Amino acid sequence: MITMIRSDGRIRVTHQGTLPRPDDLRTLVRARGSGGDYNSDELARRLPAAVAEVVRRQVEIGIDSINDGEQSKTTFSDYVTTRLGGLEPTPEIYYSPITGRDRLDFPEYHESRRLGGNRHIHQCVAPLTYTGQSLVRTDIANLRAAIQGQQVEQAYLPAVAPGSIEHWLRNTYYPSEEAFLYAIGDAMHEEYRAIVESGFVLQVDDPDLADGWQVDPHVDLAEYRKRATLRTEVLNHALRGLPEDRIVLHMCWGSGKGPHTNDLPLSEFVDIVLSINAGAYSIEAANPRHEWEWEVWRDVKLPDGKVLIPGVMAHCTDHVEHPRLIAQRLARYANVVGRENVIAGSDCGLGSRVGDPLICWAKLKAGVEGARLATRELWG
Repeated sequence: MITMIRSDGRIRVTHQGTLPRPDDLRTLVRARGSGGDYNSDELARRLPAAVAEVVRRQVEIGIDSINDGEQSKTTFSDYVTTRLGGLEPTPEIYYSPITGRDRLDFPEYHESRRLGGNRHIHQCVAPLTYTGQSLVRTDIANLRAAIQGQQVEQAYLPAVAPGSIEHWLRNTYYPSEEAFLYAIGDAMHEEYRAIVESGFVLQVDDPDLADGWQVDPHVDLAEYRKRATLRTEVLNHALRGLPEDRIVLHMCWGSGKGPHTNDLPLSEFVDIVLSINAGAYSIEAANPRHEWEWEVWRDVKLPDGKVLIPGVMAHCTDHVEHPRLIAQRLARYANVVGRENVIAGSDCGLGSRVGDPLICWAKLKAGVEGARLATRELWG
């Protein structure tokens, strides 16, 4: 079993999700996710090869905690339409609600980004069940095969949190929002458990934790915190029985490029973040709207034994960060929460959010170089 890493003696490096995917594989995965025609034999051949390649490149660059690049998934969130029973697609095109407050201030900007959407919202019409056993087993097997013979300190697989899944589903079956959320959590528990029991670390992606503030512009802070607390309780329920030191919680303020002027500051809900039963907290921290929030940790104590993974590589820009900048970002956090408790991360998955695959790999390389610079500064 691969143990959860800490920055003992040097700053470790990870990233938070997607990595570049070959065009032919992307076409196959999208066809499967949409229920279209695809060559299943070709997909079964291409997936292991793609995972092996992204693992090789991560190791070659010097990433300490690697993943499968989410090669098998349509997107980080709606991949579960192929893993949950009780859903059916609707004609409604999905447009992310996580910019609700910003859309009031920048309507033309966000309306222009609405055009061209092709993801359909699904609705829950029957009891939710987990049907993705073979798919998660394939993800586990592909990653396990890819790390054979590689020097890998930690390997993880991501899975999405119940509150974030709820964003793009419609409930037409359960009697209440709470019942619906717990049903999602009960179904996804099987995927979370499968990943942890495989020996890999589980990363739970939960952008809803911060985005819930933007979703409904009419909600005040007290009501937002009530909703966020419920979703956190559901997530903890879904993680029941799983050891905290096998779980990373990743949260961000959404992956969309935009103004983000209405993002809720971390200080307003950091206590809710830390109430999640995880051994490490991965938090967006490199983009211009949130880079200042390292200051929050001057007043908020990171719980004993926990790890903080601040984003030091941003997905909001195609600029490749200079290693010195990354080292400065890491040093700020290390000086307030302790150097052993900091791991370098990215704000979110880079592979699908920067302009070119080579930019993604260059950002990861800069992250490794920056961590080495920070190590020299922090350890001498």
